[in-house]
Amino acid sequence: MRAASDERATGAEGATGQPAGGDPRLDKLVHRLPPRVGDTVSYLLKPSSRWVRIPSGALLVVGGVLSFLPALGIWMLPLGLALLAEDVPALRASRSKVFDWVERRKPHWLDPSAPKNDQS
Repeated sequence: MRAASDERATGAEGATGQPAGGDPRLDKLVHRLPPRVGDTVSYLLKPSSRWVRIPSGALLVVGGVLSFLPALGIWMLPLGLALLAEDVPALRASRSKVFDWVERRKPHWLDPSAPKNDQS
């Protein structure tokens, strides 16, 4: 348990010193998540978690497409695409465009001092 919190505190950086998600904006968003969810996402973004990340992302995309079913929701689609973007270069470019939009339109989402449950 301590290793996960230490990893989260250091920004979930890999052995190369790069953020686990490859984009510091992604790390800022992950740190705004509740601790338990943030630790899970940090684990999935580590390069060594590729074999867990790809099936998880694919299942989330399928769940998002089937969002008309009661237990599933549309929230699964962007989360699945974000996980798959780590391994699919075409999705990585789209993720970068989304982060550019977030920086322009919702900069408080990337502010570490902002409240975590900001609904705007």
